[in-house]
Amino acid sequence: MSEEKCTHCEGECAEECDGNCENCSGNCESCEHSEGCSGDCESCGSSEGCSGDCNSCGSSCGGGCGSSAPPKKVELLSDSRIKKVIAVLSGKGGVGKSMVTSLLAVELAKTGYSVGILDSDITGPSIQKIFGAQGELYGDHEGIFPAETPLGIRAVSVNMMLPDAETPVLWRGPILGGIIEQFYSEVHWGDLDYLLIDMPPGTGDVAMTVFQRLPVDEIVMVTTPSKLVSMVVAKAINMAEQVNVPIVGLVENMAYVKCDECGHEIKIYNNDDTPYVAEKYGLEVVGKLPIDPVLANMADEGTIEEYDGFLLDELVKKVAINGKEF
Repeated sequence: MSEEKCTHCEGECAEECDGNCENCSGNCESCEHSEGCSGDCESCGSSEGCSGDCNSCGSSCGGGCGSSAPPKKVELLSDSRIKKVIAVLSGKGGVGKSMVTSLLAVELAKTGYSVGILDSDITGPSIQKIFGAQGELYGDHEGIFPAETPLGIRAVSVNMMLPDAETPVLWRGPILGGIIEQFYSEVHWGDLDYLLIDMPPGTGDVAMTVFQRLPVDEIVMVTTPSKLVSMVVAKAINMAEQVNVPIVGLVENMAYVKCDECGHEIKIYNNDDTPYVAEKYGLEVVGKLPIDPVLANMADEGTIEEYDGFLLDELVKKVAINGKEF
């Protein structure tokens, strides 16, 4: 046995270590002295083979390769230009992110803007159903053509690519991230004033892919009056701060129900926690949506563009484009 010290696990190896992790099997169990091995190649004297770009690495190292360079943003197809990208986020599921995304898209389109929707909730997509999009998407050698609604809203959702809307998508994080990048960079979006990203719940892989790889300009945060929801929303607010993307404001969904007889607003929750969250994080409440049976039925029937009302007019003003040209 060689008495040469292994620079990786500091033990006496059966074979002489040359300090190059590329020549290592990566299996410390094969070493007679595996104790004390950190499993971190940064402790190895050689950095050969490392590009410093964790996105190009096939290993799940957790991003610990020492590179401080931010991930490179993906680019659009040559025929596409987008003025502003807005992520509709919450951190919590079931609060109405897809409803807010859809309403905002409809109100922007009715105001005269060109709008697209990227449904990044791959495992629980709603946009295809809400807008009643029929048929599967098609493409050419360069990319996919988005579905287009009667108002001209362009949309891409995984349900538009499945043979059946009830077919589950059983993909792990890396594949989900790759699909979302493709939904941005390999779609013929054309010229858009706004691209709205309907985000999935949570602050995990998909959310990080969106904020690291897509050029998100602003975030719309969706919440409800519930204290349980606001606790989880606070996590998403803190994530937005960490990824350095500004939050336009809070939209409170399920804020009240209107009486059919007199129009009186009935509060669903005894204590509305949204004002507290807004004050704590220095945010503005830019919209309050009711529980409206008419709106809910239109979403179920795929006719949301026919909804007669501007519930998010304040938000539309907040996200208005100021001088950003193609």
